[in-house]
Amino acid sequence: MWALTEPKIKADFLFLDEAQDTNPVLEQVFAAQRGHAQLVMVGDSAQAIYGWRGAQDVMTGFDATHLTLTRSFRFGPLLAEQANRWLAFTDTPIRLTGSKTIPTKVGLVTYPDAVLCRTNIGAMTEVMKQLKIGRRVALARGGQELNALALAARDLKNGRRTAHPELVLFPSWGELQEYAEYDPAGRDLQPFVELVDTHGPEAIIAAVDALTKEDEAEVTVSTAHKAKGREWPKVRIADDFPPPPDSDQLDDNGRPIPEPVSDTDARLAYVAVTRARRQLDLGGLAWIEDQPAAVDRV
Repeated sequence: MWALTEPKIKADFLFLDEAQDTNPVLEQVFAAQRGHAQLVMVGDSAQAIYGWRGAQDVMTGFDATHLTLTRSFRFGPLLAEQANRWLAFTDTPIRLTGSKTIPTKVGLVTYPDAVLCRTNIGAMTEVMKQLKIGRRVALARGGQELNALALAARDLKNGRRTAHPELVLFPSWGELQEYAEYDPAGRDLQPFVELVDTHGPEAIIAAVDALTKEDEAEVTVSTAHKAKGREWPKVRIADDFPPPPDSDQLDDNGRPIPEPVSDTDARLAYVAVTRARRQLDLGGLAWIEDQPAAVDRV
């Protein structure tokens, strides 16, 4: 409604950050200021991970001087190599170099500062794991979403349907259990079902209540989407990043050749691995080590 009033923002300069994930209404308001203000867009096309909700990479068609920063001042060469492995599966031409003065390591991290997950359900599983070993845990942007999932599970287990968008299609907990166990499309829900069956919804609700503020926590659990734009010294990737399914083709030894990594999955993995400054544990993305390398499009 505000955009329809054709607002004029009184400024000499306008700076649009995260421009690779801009909704069309904001783009329209921003572009309309060109007559009286200098417009600057900043972003990373390879981090465009919100297309599913209508966001667009508005930098590609922006009438302006394009300047590229490819050297990272967050991490060193080893992590840049990991980032470039994922970038090769995308259609973005950028490739990174790390700062030689930053000795970033890639390997096992026992006590990470952050654990990055693919889904909210994965984050719920990781919160329970970290609380179990006695660490003070924070959840990026709070625990409301996890609490809502636990309440939805409680409704299903008590024979009531739920309006939760991730579980609304299931008439009972038994239907959800069957779907998670036997339908390949339900594999994302399997950890959630196991968690609820093992601990019960009330334990999950109690775990959400036990969360700590980030500035007081020993570890922050986040989805990769919510981690975009952030960084931590030591990062571990959670276990809910599945490898691509096998294709119908076989290698020379008769083993199925996996499907190529999708552009969408590669972008999200790229965001996740580049959140670390000092140490990265590939964790649930370690399967990339056995994945056929992408044919670099640069």
